Amino acid sequence: MQMPHAVFHRRLGGPEVLEYAEVASADPAAGEVAVRIEAAGVNPIDAKLRSGLRASTPIEGRRGVGSDGAGIVLAVGDDVAGFRPGMPVVVSGAQGTYAEEAIVPASALTLRPPAVDAETGAAIGIPVATAYQALRSLAVGPGDRLLVHGGSGTVGQAVIQFAVRWDADVLATTSERRADRVRALGAVPVAYGPGLVERVRAAGTGIDVALDCAGTDEALAASVEVVHDRSRVATLVRGADAPRYGIQAYAGGAAHGLTDQQRAWRREAIPVALGLIAAGGFTIELGPRYALRDAVRAHEDVERGTNGKILLVPDQT
Repeated sequence: MQMPHAVFHRRLGGPEVLEYAEVASADPAAGEVAVRIEAAGVNPIDAKLRSGLRASTPIEGRRGVGSDGAGIVLAVGDDVAGFRPGMPVVVSGAQGTYAEEAIVPASALTLRPPAVDAETGAAIGIPVATAYQALRSLAVGPGDRLLVHGGSGTVGQAVIQFAVRWDADVLATTSERRADRVRALGAVPVAYGPGLVERVRAAGTGIDVALDCAGTDEALAASVEVVHDRSRVATLVRGADAPRYGIQAYAGGAAHGLTDQQRAWRREAIPVALGLIAAGGFTIELGPRYALRDAVRAHEDVERGTNGKILLVPDQT
């Protein structure tokens, strides 16, 4: 019987440390579920953890890669309710989804509606959870004018769609080349670069809330200049600099450092987004699609900032 394949690394470093090899199948323990992965989402945090740019526990042996994915339930462990073999699911906040099979906590699973394909489901996790939690934390709602930096990125696009749905007006910084995408989602595109503050102010009345998904000096400086209440300014990228600016900081690719309520919002985001996608009310821009064995290329792409959500797809699918 052929063994499943997975991607892992044994040391920190560049994309080249990623290995693709056969691994032994395992049975799910109590509270766990075995999933046949049909697609895995590639997130910037995956590359940061692999390189050591984001701190993590010491590596002992092989370390699996990836937290997001989608697939079909293969088996369930004891004390698992709501899932059975054959069910389509989305995986979020797990470890080791760059694989043909993964053992994950049942708490990391959400049932996937038939109208949502596996690749779209795999793209949801971190970007959608981060956007939803950040907006809830900033209490974005009807009548707010939100400035989001990096509006054409995967997190930025989710921010725009949630905020517009919650009746906020959204301005989004972006390149001229990506302005149409931002506009299609319901935001007013604003070109980044010198003169940003003036362009933001020229776009209408004052800004109530700002969310930085870009991490540039320009984004932080503009945010604190146009928003009076700094408790309603946050960054997802420059957490170390947040105290200096007197603003909020949320970890875009990890749940550590968040309150219980913020973690709950991250979990809530996944079924909310799946329902909206199934109803045609939310879109995910998919980017390059690589075979699982080409994870090195996928990480090179994510580090370059390729547009759209990068996916890894096992050969078996």
